[in-house]
Amino acid sequence: MREKRGRPIGSSIRQNLIEILYFKKNAYGYDLYKDYCALFPAVTLRVIYYHLKKGVALKEFELETIKLEKGNYSWGSEAEKKYYKLGPDASPKMNKKVKAYFEKKRGK
Repeated sequence: MREKRGRPIGSSIRQNLIEILYFKKNAYGYDLYKDYCALFPAVTLRVIYYHLKKGVALKEFELETIKLEKGNYSWGSEAEKKYYKLGPDASPKMNKKVKAYFEKKRGK
């Protein structure tokens, strides 16, 4: 029997994003990045956006809405925020660290 070639499909970063979205229900990329950094500090914003895009392709995430929000940003007066939610192929494992973080954040 031959081994599969190439990189495995699974990713610990994407699984951690699934865990975070399980508790948040929906969120935009930068919001997920802030929570991810609080839980697992060694990550970049670019990696988070990569895994969100890859997760949409694998149906682990769904793009819920895209909103243009007005504000005073360094690049202009609008920001496009893509809101994600869990997709049909997401399987949260109830990570204890993520659960404790959100319980503390909600004040339970």
